[in-house]
Amino acid sequence: MTSTKFTWISFYKELSDKLLTYRDRRDDLINKLATVYESIGMSLPKLEADELQDIDPFTVFGLFNKGITDANRQKIIAGIAEVFDIGADQPTDFEGIPVLNNLNATFYAFANDERRGEHDIDNLWHVFEAELALAADDNEETRKAFVEAFDTTVIQFTLGWKLTMGLYWARPYNFISLDSRNRWFMADVAKAGTAIAGIVPKEKDSPVHDGDRYLAICDTIKSELGSEECSYADFPSLTAAAFVESERVNRERKVAEKAAAEKAEENSLGDEGVKTTHYWTYSPGDGAARWDDFYARGVMGVGWSKLGDVEKYASKEDIRKNLRTLYSSKYSQKNSALALWQFSHEIKSGDVVFAKRGRSVIIGRGIVEGDYQFDENGDSYPNIRRVRWTNRGEWHTEDLLAVKTLTDITAYPDLVEKLNSFFEDEGGEVEEDTGEVEYPAYTSEDFLSEVYMDGKHYRTLVNVLRAKKNIILQGAPGVGKTFAAKRLAYSMMGVKDAERVMMVQFHQSYSYEDFIEGFRPNAQGFNLEKGAFYNFCKNAKDDSDNDYFFIIDEINRGNLSKIFGELFMLIENDKRGPRNTLQLLYSHELFYVPSNVYLIGMMNTADRSLAMLDYALRRRFAFFDLRPAFDTESFIVYQEGLASEKFDRLISCVVKLNEAIASDESLGDGFCIGHSYFCRMSPDDVTDDKLSAIVNYELVSMLREYWFDEPTKVDEWAGKLRRSIR
Repeated sequence: MTSTKFTWISFYKELSDKLLTYRDRRDDLINKLATVYESIGMSLPKLEADELQDIDPFTVFGLFNKGITDANRQKIIAGIAEVFDIGADQPTDFEGIPVLNNLNATFYAFANDERRGEHDIDNLWHVFEAELALAADDNEETRKAFVEAFDTTVIQFTLGWKLTMGLYWARPYNFISLDSRNRWFMADVAKAGTAIAGIVPKEKDSPVHDGDRYLAICDTIKSELGSEECSYADFPSLTAAAFVESERVNRERKVAEKAAAEKAEENSLGDEGVKTTHYWTYSPGDGAARWDDFYARGVMGVGWSKLGDVEKYASKEDIRKNLRTLYSSKYSQKNSALALWQFSHEIKSGDVVFAKRGRSVIIGRGIVEGDYQFDENGDSYPNIRRVRWTNRGEWHTEDLLAVKTLTDITAYPDLVEKLNSFFEDEGGEVEEDTGEVEYPAYTSEDFLSEVYMDGKHYRTLVNVLRAKKNIILQGAPGVGKTFAAKRLAYSMMGVKDAERVMMVQFHQSYSYEDFIEGFRPNAQGFNLEKGAFYNFCKNAKDDSDNDYFFIIDEINRGNLSKIFGELFMLIENDKRGPRNTLQLLYSHELFYVPSNVYLIGMMNTADRSLAMLDYALRRRFAFFDLRPAFDTESFIVYQEGLASEKFDRLISCVVKLNEAIASDESLGDGFCIGHSYFCRMSPDDVTDDKLSAIVNYELVSMLREYWFDEPTKVDEWAGKLRRSIR
């Protein structure tokens, strides 16, 4: 049986032999390459700043050994095979081939670059000829000639490790590529053995500029191939294994980094571990053709069966690339990749699915009850999840639904409410509810373990909010206002119930219509839409036994009189409840703010661009100052856990800087630098790069804003901060 692996080797070797015949007639070679690209209907890549006058053999190989699709690679190779009269079969695989970066795909600097030497391209031909001679007859004379050519050439601009890649392409059984993947792989004793790991340069090492050493590396690896410690048969097998293993590790690293980033993002607002129900629209096959089958089986399914198990892909981008390869490269495949990723990774048990046909007909509703499964014996829809379908029928909606197979509509509460209304019984309840959700507990101890605040200040904060019902957390940048807000709400509720907490951000365009109610255009004209605070208060009113928290970030950035309107009076703590109603502006509905609603605002005291808060609103809120927490017991414990002298010096410098800011008559306490810039770090995170980034791109930038008219003072403190981490 003919092997389907490494079919490229014979072709590459014959092409090398053909190219050598053009050493002294490079004009002919350039013309041949132009003919190749003309014959396949592609443009010859830019290989010079101006017109191409000269070229080396490795750059010719680089035309199809760089970051292009396999389809284009085979197209170029087919053109080369015809024009150069290559007798070897054209490759059907490209396993074990390291490729160039598209932005650095020549083996020489361009002619107008002063780093290009007069004989650079001649040297490349010389080492190419020497490697073919050595591969044909390994003796003292051919080795000496190769070493001389290698030593002369490898030091040229853009080469180094890249030269070994070119040597490998031409004679892959004789010369090992020392690209970064191979060095990483072979430096691991467990992967390549003790002898190879001991002689191969490490992944971050400088390039080998010694031909004798390079040949010694090749010889050592060759002698170990097929041994107990290194079972690979040849250089291509080893290189292919390095690629596969590095891709696996990179996928796992991407997944881990993505999970860490999602956790950090989730935890930045205190939402780690919070369970929320998501709502999805879903098309069961083209034109809902699979609806009857899926309903009967109690499943939802999506296609793209050629991909196999979707969970083996590390990212949406990996799925997208394979969709383009396996289905059609004519389209970007972004929506299909997103649907597959969400179906396999983001849908959770308890989520609600609205099955649809087309863009305006709902044909069913169900509740997800199982994790993603790949059915190897399934049909063209092997990706499935168990669903308890609660309703079946036909309901028409005026809203145009997304064309996509799967769409998360959770962020559109009005649409969710309209779709849910199709399934309400006479009592106004959605039939066959999802059941009671168990929320994770969150106590005052949890709050104090995460927020750098002592117990006394926390108790004061809670007592003031309970009494006033409205509070503004104010402070300088980085004191943890946003970080503390949801955690404060959760600690007062005792659980992380995200359904009872809502956060919005005010801005100059935020209006009464966004906050309470207003007319919005639709296909028929205008429709009265309810705003975020109105809907929140209605939910709180229906659940009067539990507290609800409405959080407003950047509360002083909005036009507060315009946003709150007639609610100025109703948000006062003694004006809550049904005995205190006012008529709303548009609907004329009698409205009140329930007594179980608490408002938490956040305000940055260092923003010069903001006007003072409206006095009428100011007296309805309590104000609580959040200050830099460098001296709190919890921050000190955190700092000690990092065990970094540079971090300690930086914090000491920032504390002194805050003293200077506080004593500055034009600034004051409200402009001090907060602790949040330095939080959520592990000992591994405290690197020179990360500390320098904080100083140069966050702290110094802020100082330039503070002391925009005192550049000398900025330079003084910028210097102190930078010196503290050297």
